[in-house]
Amino acid sequence: MSVHTFDRRPPHRPGRRSLTPLLAVTGAALVFTILLLLVRLQWRPLESVDHGAAARINGLVAGHPALISVIKAVTFLGSDGVLWTIIGVSAVFLAFRRRWRLVGYLLVTGAGALVMDPILKDLVGRLRPVVAHPIAHGGGNSFPSGHSLGSIVCYGAVFLVFLPAARGRWRTVFTAVIVTLVALIGISRILLGVHYLSDVLGGWTLGITWLGLTAFAFELTRRAEGQPVTDPLAEGLEPEARTDLDPVPSKPAQPEAPVRKSTATKTVKRSAARERARIAAAVVVAWVLILGVIVGVGELVVKYSHDKWLGDTAIPRWFAAHRTPTLNTWSNDISLACATTGILIVGVAACVIFLAVTRHWRPVIFIAVVMFGELAAFLAAAAVVKRPRPYVSHLDHHLPTSAYPSGHVAATTCLYVAIAILVMGHTKGWWRWLFVALAVVMPVAIALSRMYRGEHHPTDVLGSLIFSALWLTATTLLIRPAADRDRARPGADARGVPAGVAPAQGSAAR
Repeated sequence: MSVHTFDRRPPHRPGRRSLTPLLAVTGAALVFTILLLLVRLQWRPLESVDHGAAARINGLVAGHPALISVIKAVTFLGSDGVLWTIIGVSAVFLAFRRRWRLVGYLLVTGAGALVMDPILKDLVGRLRPVVAHPIAHGGGNSFPSGHSLGSIVCYGAVFLVFLPAARGRWRTVFTAVIVTLVALIGISRILLGVHYLSDVLGGWTLGITWLGLTAFAFELTRRAEGQPVTDPLAEGLEPEARTDLDPVPSKPAQPEAPVRKSTATKTVKRSAARERARIAAAVVVAWVLILGVIVGVGELVVKYSHDKWLGDTAIPRWFAAHRTPTLNTWSNDISLACATTGILIVGVAACVIFLAVTRHWRPVIFIAVVMFGELAAFLAAAAVVKRPRPYVSHLDHHLPTSAYPSGHVAATTCLYVAIAILVMGHTKGWWRWLFVALAVVMPVAIALSRMYRGEHHPTDVLGSLIFSALWLTATTLLIRPAADRDRARPGADARGVPAGVAPAQGSAAR
């Protein structure tokens, strides 16, 4: 039985396609044009509906801080920074797979939304809603909604590019997640009172129109190479790229057999599942023990040091006395690069690059476990120890956590050292030492920056470094991020050990 026998979708017929995409794009363009004219002419019935809905929704949402926090978190997923990060990371992934045409499609489609939004807002000149209880602020004019336009273009483009890799029930899940996310982002703009209903509808319809136009233009490049026309909503932009779009290689199809899978195969799968469960349990146990060590160190520092250990009082004062405008700017830039957003961008990009290059999930799992473990430990330790910030003037204000440990230092150390571990384990070029150097420079830079800005004592930094060292050691030994590379070597067994060589007793391979 061939590989394609397992794909139950009807075979693609070159030259034939559904009219649904064309009708959808035409309908969306017509609705957007009507909305644009009505908003520009300030048609009274539409203005009445928009203003009345904005006032009623504001009355329902205002006064519910928890709900507002959730809505703001949803709307953040439609911000320019998040959307361009997704476009950029996806483009990097496709570049590693040498799908340059899809890279161009993503960049061109995203750039179009970036250009159209401010131009249309200036041309229409519609003011933002004015509500009785403002809960958010939006810059610029109101029509169309930039979040709605950007989210449907960005997430829609990613959907069309990666749809061939989603099969079976995962295709349904993928579609539902994209549609739900785009809908929630648009609705969040109305709930926050920064856009009218027609603004969001205008953003959605313009986004559908732009997605359709870019998809139709993409077909010209396919025709130029003699490739068949496809239905992008059913097959994606490049169905033949499915193998390259798969995060990890698909398992080869097995020949059809009249009997069930052997008992040995099932036993091997159960054994592998139990092994993964043991590793996960060991990681949790290690995290708990390391958290206990860090909290214990923090309690000792708070109760017995009196801010005298390792210059906890003298060093922050020295930094505060030697501040200059140039160093203030430098320290702020370093802090921003190692803050939550910067760490998230670098971490996601690293995961995508290692997944694209190695075609294994283990490096991604390693980075994810390291970073989520660091975040959880930092929040827990800060909540328990509750150490005050140094008694100097602070360049950052309204920080939500206590001083011990330094979250910036811990996150930066864990991330850049984890990346260096992966690079050293998967490559042999001289340039891999550049990542080792980066794993040293970045933690030192952020540690100096945080102490310079008056946010941490030296022992806060020390606590973060101790945690990072223990946590990275534990996760590296347990997860073994380079194990997939070892298995790929000729003559190696399932554990990465060369044939005929017995593992040493007590080794991490057991």
